[in-house]
Amino acid sequence: MKIEMKDYCKTIRGAEVLKHVSATFTSGNIYGLKGENGCGKTMMMRAVSGLILPTSGCVEIDGKVLGKDISFPESIGVLIENPAFLNAYTGFKNLRFLADIQKKVTDDEIREAITAVGLDPNDKRSYRKYSLGMKERLGIASAIMGTPELMILDEPLNGVDESGVEMVKNLLTNLKKKNKLIIMSCHDSEDLYSLCNVVIHVKAGKITDTEGEAQ
Repeated sequence: MKIEMKDYCKTIRGAEVLKHVSATFTSGNIYGLKGENGCGKTMMMRAVSGLILPTSGCVEIDGKVLGKDISFPESIGVLIENPAFLNAYTGFKNLRFLADIQKKVTDDEIREAITAVGLDPNDKRSYRKYSLGMKERLGIASAIMGTPELMILDEPLNGVDESGVEMVKNLLTNLKKKNKLIIMSCHDSEDLYSLCNVVIHVKAGKITDTEGEAQ
């Protein structure tokens, strides 16, 4: 998979949140977005996901223009900002609801994703009884279930305990080895640099620097 942001600009309510952003993302890599809160990292993720459309410029995915040729990336898992699930249902049931939208992910694949993030797919507790760390893990599970070609993860380590952080880092590294494309942000620079082979610096809606090399 190859994703290209081409001179992408986005204005929301008179404010220019992305300014002439150009970047290329390819499979088999983990890209880290680094910058202060409000710098445009999440907006870049929304742009690549098809959740916002450009004021000018475009996103191309394997040569297809997002919002014109295709509405969304054809194989994507997304965790942007705080995960939101239904309080009354179990983790498995919540992911089943999500999977039913496209009917591409099997029950076994849901169980595999839940297990991969260190949760129990047979846990009968409702989501409202989950700890913050468990909620974040379930959010990650929702993005990786069915192992999509593209995974967008906004602060996936936020609220996860130390053992969980290492588990998630190993999980993402293994997905990279399977030639998946991962775009993520992380407030902890050490974690970001240890995980990502390309780090993109974002400031005031612009890319100011890129470190590392894509494979």
